[in-house]
Amino acid sequence: MLIYLNGSFLPRSEARIPVEDRGFIFGDGVYEVWRLIHGNAFEPEQHLARLERGLREIEIPLPDDLQTTRLWNIARRLIVENDLTSDEATLYLEVTRGAAPRTHYYPPAGTPATVYMAAARFKPAETLRRSGAAAITQPDIRWLRCDLKTIQLLPNVMGKQRAVASGAIDAIFVRDGIVTEGTHTSVFGVIDGTLRTHPADHHVLPGVTRAVLLRIASDLGIPSEETPMSLSELFEASELFLAGTTNDVLPITRVDDRVIGTGRPGPVADQLFQQLRARMDAVGSNRDGGQLELREGRPATVAD
Repeated sequence: MLIYLNGSFLPRSEARIPVEDRGFIFGDGVYEVWRLIHGNAFEPEQHLARLERGLREIEIPLPDDLQTTRLWNIARRLIVENDLTSDEATLYLEVTRGAAPRTHYYPPAGTPATVYMAAARFKPAETLRRSGAAAITQPDIRWLRCDLKTIQLLPNVMGKQRAVASGAIDAIFVRDGIVTEGTHTSVFGVIDGTLRTHPADHHVLPGVTRAVLLRIASDLGIPSEETPMSLSELFEASELFLAGTTNDVLPITRVDDRVIGTGRPGPVADQLFQQLRARMDAVGSNRDGGQLELREGRPATVAD
């Protein structure tokens, strides 16, 4: 597979990152993942805006190669040369503060950031979506800037491993009795006919798929609230599902060995998925759609 690293395209097996890279030493960096449908990116500007915000909040200047090069040109070469123009794929971009002697404070201004991008084939979990999946709950022991998509993911990794070891698909984090999110997903519940999810504050990542689903719910007339769910409300929900770039809408029918709702995927999750899928298919059929462009050297931004 061809990848992009610090201005060069090369085989993945030949990629090298210095041992003093701050991403390796400190987890000092951010990342972003796009869904690609027939070579086009879904919701490209929202992902770019989240990336830019993460860089700004952790004080990494936008790297020179992303300021002077249209990001889509890099992505497009990876997509074409890795034969990913048909079906579905993902595009991964990571930016770290770069390589420098190990100090807890930032390296000198002008230290080049490390920029890594790769694309890979992807297959949605359709069978699991139709049958529903199991999840477990875990205490949310993460830091208080979960709104930033950083590469410091050890609690998420540990939560996901505990889920897999128990035969579940994911771990749902709970902080002070309140459901926050999954290890790499947003959590939605239907409670008394209203779609609920945690507000986009510093306790959760502002998921792009999450925002799309809230817009779809509004279009469909489904009542929705960005109101936290308690753990007891989660178990009483008529429907529960996870949402994310690589999960779409994934119904959860069992949590901690307790059945959720009827024990089968519900109608709200199905309606939202069908509309989400229609939007993704529209992007995939648009020859000029889903391009990642840096406008005047900077990505599009969204309000914090």
